[in-house]
Amino acid sequence: MKDFFYAIQDLFVNVLFAPLDALSELELENWFAASAISWIFVIICSAAFVYWMLQLKKFNDNDEENKSITAHDYL
Repeated sequence: MKDFFYAIQDLFVNVLFAPLDALSELELENWFAASAISWIFVIICSAAFVYWMLQLKKFNDNDEENKSITAHDYL
């Protein structure tokens, strides 16, 4: 049973968190490169959020949803 938990530890420490270790090493060598990678992720998430909000607005403006009180069972 102990080997099972050591396998989980090995999976997380050596495999799944390897990109984060590489990013922390990159930060020590070149701070601007590490920050650029972070900003790229921020831009991607912001673009996805804006796209999601525009899609929600498009479906809301279509006005096909039944918004009456009895539209849902839990109301």
